[in-house]
Amino acid sequence: MLWRQLVADLRRRSAGRRESGAFLLGDIGDDVRTITDYVMYDTIDPHALDSGYVHVDGRHLGQLWDICRKRKTSVVADIHTHPGGYGQSAIDRKNPMIAVGGHIGIILPNYAATPISRNNMGIYIYQGALEWKTVEKKARHEFFYIGV
Repeated sequence: MLWRQLVADLRRRSAGRRESGAFLLGDIGDDVRTITDYVMYDTIDPHALDSGYVHVDGRHLGQLWDICRKRKTSVVADIHTHPGGYGQSAIDRKNPMIAVGGHIGIILPNYAATPISRNNMGIYIYQGALEWKTVEKKARHEFFYIGV
C-alpha cells in the first residue's frame, strides 16, 4: 500500500536523527485530492536533509514539475517528519513547501518511527501570506482518508 511504503521511506531516510520529507503527487478535484505517488525531497535535491531539518532549494523544483508532467499528476500535498510531536515549527510556518493557498502540509511525529494514524499527525492548510489553518483532530478522519 502506498501509505505504508511512504511512511517506511520517511522512517528510513530520517534514520532516527533528522527530518525527511516528500511531495505527495496525484489528482486534485473540486472537493477531493487523491494521492497516487510521491517524490522524496532528497530525490530532487540531494542536500534537502543535510541540515537536520528539511529544506528543498528552489533551484531543484523544476525537476518536481518535470516529474508531475511526465506522470500527469499535480502536487497534492507535502509531508515531513519531526523529531518529537507533529506541531508546526516556526520554520514550517515561515517556509511553505508550495506557497499557494490551499496547499496541504502534513507532519509525522518521532521521525515516523512510531505507528502513525490520523490521530497522531499534523495536517495544515496554507492560507497564503504565511498563514495556516490547522485541521483539528476531530476533523482528520473526514479530511484525510487512508485507503487500500
